[in-house]
This record gives sequence, C-alpha cells and structure tokens, in this order.
Amino acid sequence: MQPLADDIKIWAGELGFLDCGIAKAEFLKDEENHLNEWLQKGYEASMNWMHNHKEKRLDPSVLVPGAKSVISVLFNYFPESERSDPTARIAKYAYGKDYHFVLKEKLNQLALRIQSQTGEFQYRIFVDSAPVMERPLAVKAGLGWIGKHSLLINKRLGSFFFIGQIICDLELKTDSAQTDHCGNCTACIDACPTNAIVEDKVIDANKCISYLTIEHRGEIDSAFKNQFNNWIFGCDICQDVCPWNRFSKPHQEQNFMPTEKMLNYTLEEWEMMTTGEFKKMFAASPIRRTGYKGFKRNLEYVKNKANGRE
Repeated sequence: MQPLADDIKIWAGELGFLDCGIAKAEFLKDEENHLNEWLQKGYEASMNWMHNHKEKRLDPSVLVPGAKSVISVLFNYFPESERSDPTARIAKYAYGKDYHFVLKEKLNQLALRIQSQTGEFQYRIFVDSAPVMERPLAVKAGLGWIGKHSLLINKRLGSFFFIGQIICDLELKTDSAQTDHCGNCTACIDACPTNAIVEDKVIDANKCISYLTIEHRGEIDSAFKNQFNNWIFGCDICQDVCPWNRFSKPHQEQNFMPTEKMLNYTLEEWEMMTTGEFKKMFAASPIRRTGYKGFKRNLEYVKNKANGRE
C-alpha cells in the first residue's frame, strides 16, 4: 500500500493541478530576517497588513493549531492567446475568473477526497489569502525555487501558475526542497522598467507596476512617466523574459478562458466603460480589486504618459 502522500499527488493531478508537494508545518526561520528587513525598508508601500500576524505568517502551525503538514499545489494560468491591443495590457492571471474561487473549489474537492480515505481531519484551505508565506512553503514542498523576481519558478513548468495550500493535522511524507537554478541570469532585473527588483529576490512595491496598478490608492507618481509599458492592470514583464517560461504551456481551465472583450477591447473602449459596465464585466474577475476609479486612473495614466502629457 503506497503512502497517503503519494495518493494525494495523484488526486491533485486528476483535479488539474500541475504539481503537488508536501512540507512539514513548522517555523520558517530562514524567512524571518528577510521579512523583517523588507518591512523595515518600507518595501511593502501601503500594504500595512504585512506587519500584522507575523507569528502566524512565519509558522503555519500557529495559523492552524495542531497542523503537521502543508500540501502545496500549482495551477496553470498561462493563456493560449493574449490581448490584441498593446496599448492597454493586462496581466495574464486576470484574463478569466478570479482564481481564488476556482482554486478554493478544487482544493475543497481534494480535501474531501483525502477525507474519504482518512476520516475527518482538521484543515484549512488558503489561496493567496490570510497571512501565509505561500512561496517559501511551496519551495519546502519541492515545487521550485524563488527566482530573482521573487516568484516561484518550477524547472518543468516555468512560473505562470497559481499556488494553493491545505494546512492540515495529518502527518504526511514530506518532499525535499529544490535548488536554485537562476544562476547568473539577471533577465528579470534588467527588464523591469521601474527598477522595482532592487536586489536578488527583493521587490520594492513602491516601484512595482503590479502594486501601483492594483493595490495603490490615489494618484500614481509622475516619476514613472513612460515606464509603465502600457500596463493597466498588473504586469508580466519579469515573467515574460524569464528563460524558464519557455516551458509554459496553455492551460485548459474553462474558468480562466478570456472573453472576446478581454482579448480585444482597445484602450479607447475601456475608457468608455461606465461604472455599471465595469461591475458587470468584472464581477467575478481579479480586476474588480482595483475598482472602477482605480481602473480608470490606470487607463488615464498610461494614455497620458504615452502621449507625453502630465
């Protein structure tokens, strides 16, 4: 009879996950200094919640009392087709339905499948939510390494994937962490137009296009004039130039398939969108996070900077 951990990986594959690995639920000592230094330098920008619940963030067994294992999974979002209008670019992960809903549903199915074999067990599901250090946990689970752009890279799959986790009280066979395979490559650092990658694996959110177009509230600093490369929501530059993403293959998830409007709307058509149209079009989209006001701000910023207007 094979270990439960092996069965879990098979079931994860049947649910469409690219990969699955398991780590021990324990204190992430290596991440403590990194997190503290990042916060001390103010690289979190206005994301003040990063200062909260540090103990839970660094130790999944505190976040989920009694936890012994962290099951990490990867789910592909690399699209077959990209937007046709280069003057209004949207990050690939936002082309379809909000990944939080999609992955949580699949992780719930995986948890129920496990429960059918083990009986009831204690667990919580996390998808880019709550104070969870998803990337370091995925590294410990053998799913890849942290690239110089601070994202998880998998040798077989690249980096265009979501990460999800089940933190549970089951004692499971764990996997071994992978080694770093970035070598001397600095493609992501060199390509970032706002110099947001300030050092290996360190991002200054104050300069990051993804942060500025999504999390940032208020006006965008004119210091970034002509540096946005037409990104109106998120940014894929550091991933697009990564050599490991030559292994990325289009996903087959219907929930992530872009609509005709998502692929073909021009900047001018986005500008004409009303509040009601925004809410209807992005009701189940990650783009709703920036809000109508923020989305229009991004459009105006990109259009004005491209035309040289202040």
